Amino acid sequence: MTDAKQRFDVLIAGGSFVGLTQAIALARCAKGALAVAVVDRTPLEAARARSGDGRASALSAASTRLLGSLGVWDKVEPHAQPMTGIDITDSKLDQAVRPQLLHFDGDLPGGEPAAFILENHFLRDALIVRARSMQGLAFLAPEEVRGFDASGGGVSVQLETGGTVHAALLVGADGRGSAIRKSAGIKTIGWSYPQAGIVATLTLEKPHGGRAIQHFLPAGPFAMLPLPENRVSLVWTEERAHARELVELDDAEFLREAKKRIGGRFGALSLAGPRAVFPLDMHLARAFVADRVALAGDAAHGVHPLAGQGLNIGLRDVAALTEVIVDAARLGLDPGSAPVLERYQRWRHFDSAFSALAMDRINALFSNHSAPLRAIRSLGLGLVDRAPIVKRFFVREAAGLSGDVPKLLRGEAL
Repeated sequence: MTDAKQRFDVLIAGGSFVGLTQAIALARCAKGALAVAVVDRTPLEAARARSGDGRASALSAASTRLLGSLGVWDKVEPHAQPMTGIDITDSKLDQAVRPQLLHFDGDLPGGEPAAFILENHFLRDALIVRARSMQGLAFLAPEEVRGFDASGGGVSVQLETGGTVHAALLVGADGRGSAIRKSAGIKTIGWSYPQAGIVATLTLEKPHGGRAIQHFLPAGPFAMLPLPENRVSLVWTEERAHARELVELDDAEFLREAKKRIGGRFGALSLAGPRAVFPLDMHLARAFVADRVALAGDAAHGVHPLAGQGLNIGLRDVAALTEVIVDAARLGLDPGSAPVLERYQRWRHFDSAFSALAMDRINALFSNHSAPLRAIRSLGLGLVDRAPIVKRFFVREAAGLSGDVPKLLRGEAL
């Protein structure tokens, strides 16, 4: 049972990617001036022992700068694949020829890759190792938040084991079904898609050259994200019932279905990891803060995976929340006070809402069988492909370097 008198400046509920990154960022940037703790149902060692589920993330240049400033990126970079570009097509499934309508080169000015593709288990393990090495960072696990009471002076958090801890600020980084968000009375807007996402890892016979492929097919986007060792991570959107059927096929049949969507460009295919299916939805918290509470990551927002921006948006939350908390601490202000949380809310809510709705509209525009819409889309993509200035804007946007970017995402120290 936890000591009822135990106090922290920031208590983080959730020890996955966003929660651990948030804890490391606060411990590192505050240089020991803040007492930080993470509550999670899984102890660190048990989390590290879990096998990967086949998922990978596209980490923007801004996200890699953040991870670099926290001493994490150098541990995972050897396992990451720089993305040299992306090729986009829009076609029917049975179309023999898929003309490339739009392509982007993947480097920023100066040669820095705009994104890297990294298997999630490498990032999880590196975050756990780094978090465990941080001075002044406490872990309450296995443990869960059962409830909390906020007051003018702080928040009292009741734990599942019966103990109580006190903090100036409670951060909800506990995922899409966030108990913190619900307990704080924060409503969400959103909906489920009639689609599911299939993930799988394949090895290609012919080299991928570091280029990502995005096929917009009537059932939904089919993406191939390049990985080291000439492998790719598939992020394959299908109608929900059909997605379950595809995942349950034997290996040979599954590869035949993948080949229909990939074509013969990369030669023979073979499975190089597990495959799984996940439901897809979009949700956005109506507010990112409440009295003594801040939301981050999937607790605050969830987007369609078609552009691979989910984790990057969560890491933007981390960078912004770290900056407002550390700035407040240096001025001797309460990190959980209303003015501090309002600054975070203004910084992140509109950007997150815009990203979520943009992904939703793109999915709706491309995931259909309308021939007239396909013709309009093809014309629009072709026009963008002939506009270098517009393409450079999109590359910078995908790199996470446009708009009001927090210092950690710019690679600057706090």
